[in-house]
Amino acid sequence: MSGARYNQFCALARAAEIIGERWTLLIIRELLLNPMRFGDLGARLDAISPALLTARLDALIESGIVRRTSLPAPFKAQVYELTEIGLAVQPAIRELIRWGGRFLFPMQEDDRFEPDWALLALDAIARRTPTPECRIGLLVPHRERPASFVVEGGAEGTRIAKGEPSGGAVIEARFDVLLQILARQVSLDAAVTSRKARTEGSTRTLRKLPELFDLATARS
Repeated sequence: MSGARYNQFCALARAAEIIGERWTLLIIRELLLNPMRFGDLGARLDAISPALLTARLDALIESGIVRRTSLPAPFKAQVYELTEIGLAVQPAIRELIRWGGRFLFPMQEDDRFEPDWALLALDAIARRTPTPECRIGLLVPHRERPASFVVEGGAEGTRIAKGEPSGGAVIEARFDVLLQILARQVSLDAAVTSRKARTEGSTRTLRKLPELFDLATARS
């Protein structure tokens, strides 16, 4: 294991040695979304140097958390992906996202945002208990790379997936505005009236959206 050691026989200390280095958690965040090429990782972590990214990836590979693999033809590109051990950290990442939500606002002018990060955030605050039966499309605009998700409620809780909404109820809003709606800090009607959100389809269905998430508890 490379990097700093705490020299303590403690599982939390071991975990901190592996994922507590600067940028390591954010590398794992990206690989939870998709396997990625070195250049793509560097572009999304735009303050990290190639040398430091190489060092962090090498340490994760040494720990058995990440592996190198190649995409099938016609791509034939080398990518980094999480191993089974690496994927096992997702519940901890989910809880860290929930905890970190307490400190998310206000959004800073120089904060970078990638729309697909919303998938991990929404998964972290999705209710795991029965929720109202509904299907709602979420559109998160962001320059040339908007993201779209489908959220479904039901007896098994809230399910979220990437995908284009087709028909039904749809809301389009910046992600910070969407979080404020989910936390009931801003009503759906107020967001639409102020043109911070745009909706299509059943308003009655869209008003169920905060019931599908547990953001108020996560931020209390």
